[in-house]
Amino acid sequence: MIKQFIGDYNKQPDIRLTSDLKEVLFDKNFTKDFDAYYMYRGVKENDGLRYDVTMIPFRMFGVEFPKTKGHYHPDDYGEVYTVLSGKAIYLLQKEDISDVYAVFAKQGETVIIPPHYGHITINPGPEDLIMSNWVSPEFSSNYTPVLEKEGGCYFFTEDGWIKNSNYKDIPELRFEKAQQEKPEDLSFLK
Repeated sequence: MIKQFIGDYNKQPDIRLTSDLKEVLFDKNFTKDFDAYYMYRGVKENDGLRYDVTMIPFRMFGVEFPKTKGHYHPDDYGEVYTVLSGKAIYLLQKEDISDVYAVFAKQGETVIIPPHYGHITINPGPEDLIMSNWVSPEFSSNYTPVLEKEGGCYFFTEDGWIKNSNYKDIPELRFEKAQQEKPEDLSFLK
């Protein structure tokens, strides 16, 4: 199924295992090790931007829904995600934790990650999630703040959203709508 989205891309994907995510998982006793997600980076480039495709299989991490490790966008770099297949929840949090929100997106919908925000992508299932993103090739993910707090501000579990107790003051989670279309002009990502 991924082939239809990556075309003739012939590199092996970067694979994150659940053991690579152990510091950011809700259940610290979760020990099963399997492929958590696949990142196909640099599938194509256009107008000075890099196009990636990521697949997150629907396989629960104990009581937590499958997710990415999470990272921050330092400097003025943003990112644009589009759901190609399945559904996604993007959990976004500002660097200073003054703002935290979730965006639910389904196939064809787009989410913009603003500069100075961290984000985690969650697959709420029941099918695999395949998404694409456009980002500057100059951008470098900063994983450190998420690792230091052992995850994002909230975990999405079978029981719903649970606050991460490693953060002192977490704003109430708010919800935003995804955009129906990808912006035509992506020059703001450079």
